[in-house]
Amino acid sequence: MGTQHGDQEQEQDAGHDPGLARTAAGAFGWSFLNAALARLGTLVIGVLMARILGPGEFGTFAVAMVALLAVLSFNELGVSLAVVRWERDPEAVLGTVNAISTAGSVLLFLAMYATAGPVAGLLGAPDAAGIIRLMSVSVVFSGMVAGPAALLQRRFRQRRRLVIDQTVTWSGTGLSLALALGGFGAWSLAWGRVAATLIGVALFIHATRPYRLRVDRDLVMPLLRFGLPLAGTSIVVFAVAYVEQVAVGATLGATALGYFVLAFNLASWPLNMFSQPLRSVAPAVFSRLQGDPQRLGDSFTTLLRVIAVVTLPVCLVGAAVADDVIRFVYGDEWAPAAGIFAVLVLVTVGRIFVELSYDLLVVLKRTGRLLTVQLLWLAVLAPVVLVAARERGVVGVAVAELAVMALVVVPCYLLLLRGCGLRIAPLGGAVLIPLVVAAVAAAAAALVARELASPLLSTLAAGVICLAAIACVLALHPEHVRQLRALRSGAAAPAGAPPEDADPDDPAPQDPVVEAVQK
Repeated sequence: MGTQHGDQEQEQDAGHDPGLARTAAGAFGWSFLNAALARLGTLVIGVLMARILGPGEFGTFAVAMVALLAVLSFNELGVSLAVVRWERDPEAVLGTVNAISTAGSVLLFLAMYATAGPVAGLLGAPDAAGIIRLMSVSVVFSGMVAGPAALLQRRFRQRRRLVIDQTVTWSGTGLSLALALGGFGAWSLAWGRVAATLIGVALFIHATRPYRLRVDRDLVMPLLRFGLPLAGTSIVVFAVAYVEQVAVGATLGATALGYFVLAFNLASWPLNMFSQPLRSVAPAVFSRLQGDPQRLGDSFTTLLRVIAVVTLPVCLVGAAVADDVIRFVYGDEWAPAAGIFAVLVLVTVGRIFVELSYDLLVVLKRTGRLLTVQLLWLAVLAPVVLVAARERGVVGVAVAELAVMALVVVPCYLLLLRGCGLRIAPLGGAVLIPLVVAAVAAAAAALVARELASPLLSTLAAGVICLAAIACVLALHPEHVRQLRALRSGAAAPAGAPPEDADPDDPAPQDPVVEAVQK
């Protein structure tokens, strides 16, 4: 997976570097491995902490986490992305980015510390105020290394990023688990988070040393003009992602929020495991094809098809056996989260499509329209989930979110894609067969689960059925295997490409995704 390129220090030129294909493909491979290990860490700590703490304590921590994530969504004021997109040497702007990001994070830390009490009360867990104050320290740490983290992304150094992320994840996991076993309750997760973030600061600074912290007055205003709209958009994106959690906490209390957050985290696993690594290379693919609408549409369809082959069976089968999965993984105490998980894992299907579409629309500079859709999404979702929480409880909130996704958000994104010249019919064709096979697999898993009394056996059977469904789609369409290999290695022949022994001068068409990376 391009290991010889994983630690390249020099800047990569997209237009002239012949090794960019392997570098980008290697970055995707390391990103996928990083995501897999990170999700494993999240799952392990989530399972262990849920079993040790129970819904009440877990919900208290969830309140603090929502408050922290709200601030982290914009704490670096959007300027770190300038390091990734800077047309010249990114180190020329890195010191100023670090200064702006750190200063903004300190101010937000002070605000978060001062408002911890009212925020905890609003979210239905007054006892979480102290935990919010402790975790607010992470805001400063994260702001300090936003620039170095962006520099690693710019240079395709995902292997180095993997080492850092995994060290941070597992060090925090170990500390949190030790403290939880020692009886520290929800505070154990908070201390683990703060300690892990501090370790991350040391590792990021070491990976990009020397650490630069200076202010170039000629760059401050351009960076703020670039970053503040992105920070504003990030606030809206965060509100869309977490408004249902705020509604649950404020209306139903910390215990109900604990059920919802646990179900949400487990339902997001397919998104984080499969979709996020793909997004690490998708913008680069789209940017190289933006001058050719036909091939751009083909590349988007190919990426959507590849991700649908894997994620649709996982999501639909998971929804079909939700009760057994929750009981097996977390225990009978968490059974009320099963209904929430069954709905939210279907929402994940829509989220995967939306995020891939978002990347394409950003490359095509439709940011204004994207912001409009995000505001519409928030305007519809917020009142709907508040009413659902009061009238239908925590499961009703999940159903409301699914309805908004299906009836409002996905149609809006399809309209935006159509407005960019993409044909919608091929998108439906790309997911049709994976969807049908996944639906059959979900029905089979539900029938098998009825006959098995053990959550363990039902979950294992569902996993086998899910793998069989994926294998079935790949057997029906072997070109999907070539596309998966192409994304992984940048060298395998995609659908329609000549065989390995073909004349190298033969101008047979190549898959647009692979060709874009190779350019």
